[in-house]
Amino acid sequence: MSLSHLHAEPYAYLVLAAFVLAVGIYGLIRRRTLIGMLIAGELIFGAASLNLMTVNRFFAPDPVVGQVFVLFIMGLAAAEVSIALSIIIAVYRNYRSIRSAEISEMKG
Repeated sequence: MSLSHLHAEPYAYLVLAAFVLAVGIYGLIRRRTLIGMLIAGELIFGAASLNLMTVNRFFAPDPVVGQVFVLFIMGLAAAEVSIALSIIIAVYRNYRSIRSAEISEMKG
């Protein structure tokens, strides 16, 4: 199998989506700042979108369904980012830090 025919097989896309998902999960676990966790969450959304588009392109009879799902995921990701950034700004204003370890040590 040569590289010119790689785009005709779903396996390359699925492996790439699995790699991006693994990087996102690793980043979500290892990042200590809230912004890093937010970026890792976006990588997970990107992996899900790539997976849906791959399955849609190669296995689904209707090409519109996967595209609608990806647009829904993009809208969900935009809403998640806006809410998360507003929460991060509020936390920073109160505690002068966005490190998750310092925030988890809050007394409530």
